[in-house]
This record gives sequence, C-alpha cells and structure tokens, in this order.
Amino acid sequence: MTSNVHLAGHMAAAALSQAELADRLNRQIEHLTGRPGSLQARHIRNWLGGKTRWPQERQRRALEAEFGVNAEDLGFTPRTRPSSHPDLVPPEDSVDRRHFTVSAAALAAATLLSIPDATARPRVGMGDVEALELRFAELVAADNAAGGTLTLETRALAFAHHALERIKVGTASARVQNRLYASAAAFTGTALWSAIDAREVDRAERHFDRALRYARLAQDPVAELRLWSHQVLLSGQRPGGRNEALAAAEAGRKSSACRRDPLYRSLATTRLASAQAQVGEYTNALRSFDHARASLRQADPNGQRPSWIGFYDEAELNGLTALVMDQTGRHAEAEKHLHQALTRLRPDLVRNRNYYSAALALVQLRQGEVEQACATALTALPARAGDSLSGRTRTLLNNFHRNLHDTAPNARGAAEWKSRYTEAKGFQ
Repeated sequence: MTSNVHLAGHMAAAALSQAELADRLNRQIEHLTGRPGSLQARHIRNWLGGKTRWPQERQRRALEAEFGVNAEDLGFTPRTRPSSHPDLVPPEDSVDRRHFTVSAAALAAATLLSIPDATARPRVGMGDVEALELRFAELVAADNAAGGTLTLETRALAFAHHALERIKVGTASARVQNRLYASAAAFTGTALWSAIDAREVDRAERHFDRALRYARLAQDPVAELRLWSHQVLLSGQRPGGRNEALAAAEAGRKSSACRRDPLYRSLATTRLASAQAQVGEYTNALRSFDHARASLRQADPNGQRPSWIGFYDEAELNGLTALVMDQTGRHAEAEKHLHQALTRLRPDLVRNRNYYSAALALVQLRQGEVEQACATALTALPARAGDSLSGRTRTLLNNFHRNLHDTAPNARGAAEWKSRYTEAKGFQ
C-alpha cells in the first residue's frame, strides 16, 4: 500500500517507475559524491510504503535535485534536523538546475501543461491559471464519478505542485499569483477530500494543513470555506474529534464567503448541522437544516462559482438531512429524505448515488424492511469487476452486512446479498 502519496504523485507526474527512479537517483548520487549510488526498486518501494521515512542524506539530496523540491515536500519525515554537508552541494549552475528543468518538463508532459525554462523567468498569466482550472474541473468530475482514489489523490498533488512551480519559476502579477495559490489550495483540497473519502485520516490531516496555508496565501475565503467543510468530516472520523468538528463548522459558517453568497451559507450551515448532531445537539441540528434550506432558496442557481461546489443542491441537502434524521432515530423521515435525494440526484454524481443508496438500505433494515433493504443495498454494489466504491460507501455497506447478519441472516434476500457482497469484496 502506498502511504507516501507526495512521492507517488511526483513519480506519476514524471511517468517514472520505481526502477527508473532508482536509476536516475544513482546517477544524481554519482554527480554529487563522485561515486555511483546503489539504489534499487526495493528502496523506492520502501519509501512509497512508509517503511523508510527518512532516506540517507545523499539519497535525499539526489531526490531534491531530481524533483526540485525539498525532502519534506516529497513526504519524508526527518528524525532530526538535517545537517549541512558542503561536499554534497554541486557547483553553481550545474546539475540541480539542469535536472530541475528536466523534471519540470516531465511533469508538464504528464499533466498536459507547459513549464518553460526556469532560467528564462517567463511571464505567467491568466492563461496558465485557466489551464489549471480546467484540469481541476476534470478532477472534480472524476471524483463525482468514482470517489476518492489514490490515483486521483496523487494527480491532484501533482497539479498542486505544478501551480506552485509556476510561482517559483515565473513572474506574475499579484492577481495571477493569488489565483495560482488558489489553484494549489484547490488541488490539495481535492487530495484532502480523496483521503477523507478513503478514511485515511492522518494523510488527510497533512493535506488540510498545506491546503489551508495556500488558501490563506491566495486570500481566498471560498477556498477556505471548502477546507473547513472538509475538516468537519475529517474531524468526525477521528476518535474524540466531535468538538473539533463543531469548531471547524463554526469557522466555516463565519466565512465572508457565506455573507456574500447564500449557496455557500447553505452548505456551511449543513456542515454545522452535521457537527451539532455529532455532539448530540439534535434540536439545533434540525433548526440549522431549516436555515440551510432557506439560504438555498435564496441562492442564484446561475451564479459563477468554482466547480467543486457543483455537487451541492437540493438533492444533497435532502441526503445530509436524512443522515441526521437517522442519527436521531427518526428512520421513517430519514427514508423519505433519502428517496427525495436519490430521485433528484444528477446522473453524473455516481459516488453520491452509491453512498445514499447504502444509507437508504441501512435505514430500511432498521425499520424491519429486510427484503427491500437487501434489494436497495444491491444497487450500491459495483456493477462489474474493476469498478470501485469510495471508502465511506464501503463502510456503510460493511455495516449493513453486519447488521443483516445479526438481525435477519435467514431472510430470503440475505443469501443473494451475501453472495454478491462477497464477490464484490473480492475485487475491491
């Protein structure tokens, strides 16, 4: 399993296999020290898997020369503060600059975006920003279809790196620079969401810290609002994180973006409702959902907004309401809201359809509708080998399977469910 997604993202962007990276780093080490390195693919595999969290210094220097970023930005964690070794520093204008340019070009080829020679200090303009925003919209569409995956996460990190490199290697107006930081925040936010969807809490926390820093450098309250919205869900996944989730929701609700646009205010208020429910404030949670509906009715459906918020509409609000209704034991009302959500959900939101179908199956099972629950749960399973479920949907279906086994293992629909569920788990 890949745990160092930062290194994986840079490798994917440069189209490097483990063996290819080892060969390139051995050449870098030879240039730095005068003796060839002895890295093999297994060393790269240990870095990716987290077995080796802080490579030897000459290996780190080679990595930094190859990718043009420091070792910590490549996902490595120092045991102690790295010491300086002048004998490992190449002469000015030598391999560092040359290999940085080569790696940047490889990144550009992989992402279909161009990075000019860093020595030229090219002008970076709105065309560069618009190209990044187009790629961001493509990642959002991929997430809507399949949910958070490691591939999506690493691609998002590679694009974030690309946006930051535009700032480093070029000259830009303050407006363009802010937009580039906003792009870095957007892509890192997508990596954050992918990690949340996969329930990789520690990894998601690291993405959140970086994304929030970029959003603040961009002076972008909408980007910050998105991150606080994600933090509500992330904190809820961490044991003992309920109060932190509530604080994150309140921070998002106070955003200036919420004052300017009722749609953002509606989304932030649903996150507040979810956080209130987590700490047992059910009356406040239901009241917050009423406020969220009122704000949604006030929002201009044709307003210009970033693509990430395209998922949020009346269907999503019904789905989120249902989850809290279920928490309060109001299962019949939860079922009604879930049916409304699934009826109104856009066809491209496949990930959300699977998630709310799994939630509906659980609600039906809790009401004793065993056969209907099994039929509903089957609709949330992958249609064929190679398809996948997001981590949160998989968790709901695992819960459904356990609850069905505990309450009605001999029901007519249980046998088909068990067979299909076991088959699906085999190719997840």
